[in-house]
Amino acid sequence: MNILRIFLMAAVAFLVGSKAIGASQPNILYIMTDDHAAHAISAYGSRVNVTPGMDRLAKEGMRFDHCYAVNSICTPSRATILTGKYSHINGTPVFNRFDGSQPTVAKYLQSAGYHTGMIGKWHLGSDPTGFDYWSILPGQGLYFDPAFIDKNGRKVIKGYATSIITDLAIDFLRERPKDKPFFLMCHHKAPHRPWDPEPKYREQFASKKIPEPATLRDDYATRSDAIKECNQKVFTDMNRRDLKLEPPAELKGASRAEWLSAKPTEVETVIDGKPVKLTGAALDSWKYQRYMQDYLACVQSVDDSVGRLLDFLDVEHLATNTIVIYTSDQGFFLGDHGLYDKRFMYEPSIQMPFIVRWPGHIKAGSVQSSLAINVDFAPTFMDVAGLKVPTDMQGASLLPLFRGKKPSSWRTGFYYRYYHDPGDHNTRAHYGIRTDTHKLIHYWKKNQWELFDLTHDPDEMHNIYADPAQKRTVEELKKQLFRLKKELKEQDQFAEQQPPPGV
Repeated sequence: MNILRIFLMAAVAFLVGSKAIGASQPNILYIMTDDHAAHAISAYGSRVNVTPGMDRLAKEGMRFDHCYAVNSICTPSRATILTGKYSHINGTPVFNRFDGSQPTVAKYLQSAGYHTGMIGKWHLGSDPTGFDYWSILPGQGLYFDPAFIDKNGRKVIKGYATSIITDLAIDFLRERPKDKPFFLMCHHKAPHRPWDPEPKYREQFASKKIPEPATLRDDYATRSDAIKECNQKVFTDMNRRDLKLEPPAELKGASRAEWLSAKPTEVETVIDGKPVKLTGAALDSWKYQRYMQDYLACVQSVDDSVGRLLDFLDVEHLATNTIVIYTSDQGFFLGDHGLYDKRFMYEPSIQMPFIVRWPGHIKAGSVQSSLAINVDFAPTFMDVAGLKVPTDMQGASLLPLFRGKKPSSWRTGFYYRYYHDPGDHNTRAHYGIRTDTHKLIHYWKKNQWELFDLTHDPDEMHNIYADPAQKRTVEELKKQLFRLKKELKEQDQFAEQQPPPGV
């Protein structure tokens, strides 16, 4: 009798526990793109496109206006999001292999009863760990007819990557165990270079005239040598492949690849039905249009994907208890300062779109202006799941901000560092601090500094580091910068990174 009673009590406890997990722990749907600039979302005030799917999420949830990557490059950002730790702690500062044996938020949630999934672009060099199901693109992956790798091997799926990833995500949600909450990371390749749109949007955007940013023809006066030396400029560094120019039919193999990788100084094309040869300023303007037409066309497919996923949650009655997050692994230059790509600590590069919906917990249509960073994502997932945040995670849970409350101890600045020097695009290594009002950047190999007053110069056009009137501001920011480095346990061999005497 006692044995039977114990068995029945255990069975009831199991059933109650299962019900409690399903009822009290929210599902988490995390949607992340690659290189999607916040200023290419209409909810963020975009002048260049309209994104109804993402706008719906913002209308029904909260938009973060100041969310940032602490190392603006794909692989390091992904490692930071998984671990809640800075690059120098999680061991992934550049494009090196991520050590999947270390603790991650996926593992913590899986141990707590979540059904975990990872679908799409992984880009961490090692197989995913902590996921009950995963199907990932190898490396960067392809836009058309991409290969996917899962536990059973490799297979090619016909179609367009954004649509396929969405299909796989919906399959995961449909086939999940119904007695468990789910944590799904749905990672798109788009709109990463080479910006290959699906045909319907390529045709739609081909005739659009995209407004130019005010800083497209920035002359970099007062700025450091780093931005002048980099090779990520729209006018001079985009190659024929980027611009979708067709090589001569007779070129094959290496010769064809060489032709496509060349950076054209003149282009023969057709405009308004007439053949023209473009050079100089006319070619510069044309390059910007070609870049943006393809980039935005890729974004449009992602927006469709967001809409499809939200509709699925509605149909399956999952919306009420599901947190939906839309973000990107970092920002991207859309001709801002004449640039494309990311890496630099300038705003378009480091600002991440971050939109979150959680019915009943987040006020619809709200906006959050507090400083958030991608190191915060893992602690946030832990917190909303009712789990204790590990002490070695370096971020802070965003849950109070979701509720519209800013803790008195909330950060007033954050530390940034880009390591890959010279790396791709010849972008120089640098580190710095961004506060609510200022940004201080140190290109330590060049021993050059930049200071921007973000209140009066939000476009970061005027480096005021050498202005005698800013001496006190510089000293205070350096104190904060090196205090953050110490708190974050970043100690390295570079003497230039130690605070100057008296600072």
